[in-house]
Amino acid sequence: MFRPKFPTMPMPTGLVTPPSTTSTTSPAVVQPAAIQPAQQPLAPPAPAVPAPRLAVQITPGTALAVVGAGTAAVLVVGTVLVSMLLATAITAASVAVCAVVVRSLLSSSAKRR
Repeated sequence: MFRPKFPTMPMPTGLVTPPSTTSTTSPAVVQPAAIQPAQQPLAPPAPAVPAPRLAVQITPGTALAVVGAGTAAVLVVGTVLVSMLLATAITAASVAVCAVVVRSLLSSSAKRR
């Protein structure tokens, strides 16, 4: 849990030797590695040709559809917000009426004593 995790290379870049399976008390035998011939440098990549950009063409029908969808979205969101405000107002009014009734009951019972 507290040991650091080192990333592993997905592909080795040079000579790779497997980890030693011998114990640490026995002397290690060093064997010379085979020398690989130098690799030829890769040819530079060809310059990337940008893909032709496709222009979005807006027809009058498409513009009308976008405007209609935007208007519908605004109307729906407005309706939802107004209904939430109305629900809050109705709740506040009913709580106020309940408070007046409770206050009236408490004051009338205090006057009777």
